[in-house]
Amino acid sequence: MRTSNPFERGPCSVGVRTVEIYDIARDRSFPCEIWYPATQGYEGQNAFTDPISGEMAGQQAVRDAVVRPGAHPLVVFSHGRSSENRRASTFLTSHLSSHGYVVTAMDHSEVITRDFTQGVITFSDPSERMEAIMANRVSDVRFLIDQLLDGEFEKPEIDRNRVGIVGHSLGGWTALSATSVDWRIRSVVALSPAGSSRPRPGILPAKLSFDWGRDVPVMYLAAENDVMTPVDGISELFERTESAKRMLVLRRADHMHFVDNVEQAHENIRSMRFEGDLAWIPEEMLPIDELCSEKQAHDFTRGLALSHLNASLLGQAPAKRFLDHDVESALATQGLDAIIHSP
Repeated sequence: MRTSNPFERGPCSVGVRTVEIYDIARDRSFPCEIWYPATQGYEGQNAFTDPISGEMAGQQAVRDAVVRPGAHPLVVFSHGRSSENRRASTFLTSHLSSHGYVVTAMDHSEVITRDFTQGVITFSDPSERMEAIMANRVSDVRFLIDQLLDGEFEKPEIDRNRVGIVGHSLGGWTALSATSVDWRIRSVVALSPAGSSRPRPGILPAKLSFDWGRDVPVMYLAAENDVMTPVDGISELFERTESAKRMLVLRRADHMHFVDNVEQAHENIRSMRFEGDLAWIPEEMLPIDELCSEKQAHDFTRGLALSHLNASLLGQAPAKRFLDHDVESALATQGLDAIIHSP
């Protein structure tokens, strides 16, 4: 049911629904988005009303569409910093679902919990707050997988032996870290992940063990001009990864090229006034008109993430051939200027 061209939208209509999942142990209720392959008949119906804002959103999915029958592989998406949320990269989540995947994302604990959002807990310094955030992130992901596999709410049928995870920035660190403790995860796509042992000032001082105890194929996608998680830091993570791995770098791209509305997201950060250790960020970022387009960044991410998941989770021979032999020419054909990282 999947097309051979990973850069193109797949053959499935895409449905989306929002659920609340309650964690009794931590007394938290998480808003959760689920994108899924839908039955035929929804072509062209790609806008829906956002249940939170009440505004029409341009996400390429149909709210509460009928689920396509059959068991589907599951991909968890983990969003970046706390100013983002579960809908940060719908360009990717809906694309994966159009190719047959159920994709789910939650608002992480630091987004929804009063301890973080309303100052119920006070922290002596920013690093203490960040440690608290990181301590919750892996638990969030494990709980989300639990719920998609065994939760008592209406959801698509999941192939529980085919679970992958994709994360951006702090979400990339979350994906790599969760793989250390959750053996259900069998494939990882890390988009400009945090976790370098030499982070820029004020950036996530996180550690990663890579002590996975099994082979979990990983694809690292990096941005050449990323000022927050530079290529050299991601190269370090690549070198430390003991599983099968690939890394590609998109030229003329920055950190926010992996989210929706790239131009707005990028320029919003450039216009912000950061204090202390983060003051350097907007000063070092290039103007968006000196970087690659949103379409180029999104095509790069969609095509490569899908190919990696198809190869590693589904064992698809065409996807394996594409990644092993055809990547450079295929990217050039798509008008994408990228570097294949070599150890």
